[in-house]
Amino acid sequence: MFAGTPAPALPALERLLASRHEVVAVLTRPDARAGRGRASASSPVAELARAHGLPVLTPARPNDPEFVAELAQYRADCCAVVAYGALLKPDLLAVPRHGWVNLHFSLLPAWRGAAPVQASIAAGDEITGATTFLIEPALDSGPVYGVVTERISPTDTAGQLLGRLAVSGAGLLESTMDGIEDGALVAVPQSADGVSTAPKITVEQARIRWELPAHAIDRHIRAMTPEPGAWTTIGDSRVKVGPIGIAADEQLPPGAIVVRKRDVLVGTGTSAIALNEVQPQGKKLMNAADWARGVRWDAEVTAQ
Repeated sequence: MFAGTPAPALPALERLLASRHEVVAVLTRPDARAGRGRASASSPVAELARAHGLPVLTPARPNDPEFVAELAQYRADCCAVVAYGALLKPDLLAVPRHGWVNLHFSLLPAWRGAAPVQASIAAGDEITGATTFLIEPALDSGPVYGVVTERISPTDTAGQLLGRLAVSGAGLLESTMDGIEDGALVAVPQSADGVSTAPKITVEQARIRWELPAHAIDRHIRAMTPEPGAWTTIGDSRVKVGPIGIAADEQLPPGAIVVRKRDVLVGTGTSAIALNEVQPQGKKLMNAADWARGVRWDAEVTAQ
């Protein structure tokens, strides 16, 4: 069985479909409304599974006894999980004889939770990776089967880093399934040291705090790109901010904005930063200088 929902789970499902293992069905979250028209849409994992003719299971409450019984009918030896998006309780975890094996995008026990890639960039980590582990009721605390490591570039966004981890992690997940089937892998308990958490990011947490040093703002913006998007308010408008440059020789008060012919500078707690791309509310992503030329600036306007 494969359980997953968003696009970063696709490389793992594709890898398992091409492997020696048989994927008997796919478990994913129910259709959700998306886009401006708010039309109901299947998850990326559901679409790929249907393209391969696989049964697609979309329970609203996967821990209900009725679904637990339905899942048992597939007689899966193991359930591979990548970003499924729902809490799994003991009765469901007990169905496959080899349990549920999760691919998590951090080096556990660091960054347990829903946003490990964003947390690692925001914290300034230089190395991260992916981990396969046996799911138990506590959050991301189960014993570990294997890891792969990945260097974080100084310019990485969360989207770029997650894209690489999704691919390298897919290979790790396949080798973990191989090792479980062969009896060659034994899960090792996680260390009690170095535990950190990365809960789901709220909209307010994505807001840019201009009083922070420029390097911290740079990491924050890259961590929030593309989702949920770092943002600030300028006047009465909310503006999303894409990855920025640091103007090391320029200093402005935090949040102060200077519009020049070819760039837009914003003050921080240290050096000013130069905006590259912005997305005003209700509009598309655009060049910051082009955007600034179309705005009527109040002399007192600041980013907040």
